[in-house]
Amino acid sequence: MNFNLNNGQKQAIRHGEGPCIVIAPPGSGKTAVITQRTKYLIEQQGINPANILVITFTKAAATQMKERFGTLMGGASPVSFGTFHAVFFTVLRHAYGFRAENILKEEQRIEFLRDIIHRFDLEIDDEMEFISDITGEISLIKNDRISLEHYYSTNCPEDVFRKIYLEYDNKLKNARLIDFDDMLVYCYELFKVRKDILNAWQSKYKYILIDEFQDINKIQYDIIRMLAKPNNNLFIVGDDDQSIYRFRGAKPEIMLNFDKDYKNAKKVLLNTNYRSTQLIVEGAERVIHNNKSRFEKEVRTVQGEGTPIVIKTLKNQEEENKELINQILECRQSGGDFSDIAILYRTNTQPRILVEKLMEYNIPFKMRDILPNIYEHWITKNIISYIHLATGSRERKEFLQIINRPKRYVSRECLDNKQISFEYMREFYKDKDWMQERINKLEYDLRLLANMPPYAAINYIRQGIGYEEYLQEYAKYRRIKPDDLIDTLNEVQESAKSFKTFGEWFVHIDEYTNELKAQLKNRNCNHNSVSLATMHSAKGLEYKRVYIIDVNEGITPFRKAVTEADLAEERRMFYVALTRAKEQLYVYSLEERLGKKLEVSRFVGELIVNKQELVPSKEIIHKKYGEGVIKAVDKDKLIIYFKKNKKILVLDTNFCISNQYIKLKKEDSMLI
Repeated sequence: MNFNLNNGQKQAIRHGEGPCIVIAPPGSGKTAVITQRTKYLIEQQGINPANILVITFTKAAATQMKERFGTLMGGASPVSFGTFHAVFFTVLRHAYGFRAENILKEEQRIEFLRDIIHRFDLEIDDEMEFISDITGEISLIKNDRISLEHYYSTNCPEDVFRKIYLEYDNKLKNARLIDFDDMLVYCYELFKVRKDILNAWQSKYKYILIDEFQDINKIQYDIIRMLAKPNNNLFIVGDDDQSIYRFRGAKPEIMLNFDKDYKNAKKVLLNTNYRSTQLIVEGAERVIHNNKSRFEKEVRTVQGEGTPIVIKTLKNQEEENKELINQILECRQSGGDFSDIAILYRTNTQPRILVEKLMEYNIPFKMRDILPNIYEHWITKNIISYIHLATGSRERKEFLQIINRPKRYVSRECLDNKQISFEYMREFYKDKDWMQERINKLEYDLRLLANMPPYAAINYIRQGIGYEEYLQEYAKYRRIKPDDLIDTLNEVQESAKSFKTFGEWFVHIDEYTNELKAQLKNRNCNHNSVSLATMHSAKGLEYKRVYIIDVNEGITPFRKAVTEADLAEERRMFYVALTRAKEQLYVYSLEERLGKKLEVSRFVGELIVNKQELVPSKEIIHKKYGEGVIKAVDKDKLIIYFKKNKKILVLDTNFCISNQYIKLKKEDSMLI
């Protein structure tokens, strides 16, 4: 980033002793501040470089920061750069003699947990998903230092979870292994009981600089607070509006309360955006202003006004994808690069149909997230097994996939041969008429399926056979929302719609699967390609042209976001997505998706209207009542006089904005 340092940056860089909080909105040059601050400490304050610690949240960020600092200083330096985990593991290495081989590998963790859960009688269809969920809960307990007795699992019965946790913990200790969360827990406990060791590291790291501070969790902060004493030379840089990792234990309130923990902390705002145009910055600010717990900021840009933000509601995913393809090809024809473009979305499952379209048009793309292959989902495998059996297969593995989905109470002993015949099954249950009926019904259903096209067959499996009802029961057992499973089922059925035969559909599945594998293999090879990314993985990146897709209620904000804290995080995610755009920004919503009617996201309304501008005497236009004048504002109520019917109405401000019922009469130049 080539620009002269502004006043805010200079203030931050030249801060003397004691704590300092630097609030760094998107595109404000925070990396330059950290590297220049480190240089300033060495060259202007006479600090020994070996006494400086710079902490980032990812290994890649630490490497990049170290390289930039090396370039700035003209060579290598003894300043320590690293992630929280790397720094704390260094402490443990010196204290306990841990080496790299003591760190639990991912495949070991999976194997340990798989071995433990197999001892419990749990009905789990997707073992890897369950292991991932349990891992998240174990991590939460360690990072938030929650008492195991007071924690209630969301994935299995409490007593089962506690046993899993304790067995996992014992396995690690017996094997002298630590996972990534243990690095934090062990370091915290070490510093608490061994003041001599803490004092030694306090003497080593007298100046601590932390990047992306908004993503810090409780245990990381507790350790850093101990390490920074007694001088508290803590220089923290971050943006509370970009805190989007609550699911990993990040707590934005730590940053918001920093000046309460450190009363003498200096506060600096970097209020110049060097990335985005004025209209993009103003649009993003309108949205984020709706979050209540945040640092107030007035951000300006040096990039000029720019082009209006484009807001569109499209009929369905097919229309949206057609629009995206046309836009990409038009950009390319007018001399732009594919790499100028990013398509952003809330979850990593959204772009499946888009990916198929990009393949069809030979548009190069790269994905920053692994797109889960829906055809490898256990629900799809169940559907495909039904179809394989309907078309003649009698393999045991196919029967095992579906025999008790829905429940037919067929035992595994009945399926003990490689090939299974219905005659054998009937013979096995010859003394049970009610089981004979169930077996006959399954055989009849499979005969019907054999002559159906894929879409109709899936519909019969879910409704006629009762597979959808089974998913509802499974969701209840697993304590998860059935909507997640039904959405997957809907998408599988939708994917089969354009195919006349099972053979055609299976060929498509193979081609799509091979393309995804090729994508994964070559993800960093093609530099001139369209970027596809979730809002999470787009953080820290920038593109000339950004498309945010499926901006609808239930998607953005996500349907699981129900509390005010959840919604605030969703809004921050949308804000992060908006602020990736440098020159052009497109926000697309859908009328329906997978056959379901959708509402446009409340965030779109917030992008259009700034709540703070709705003040007395402002002229507005209401979708239903026409032109009006705001007479008064009472908390979250607008008192408006409408000219057409000459009436004063009292309306809910948030409802009007979220549902795009009102807009200010003046500028429609900001959005199209």
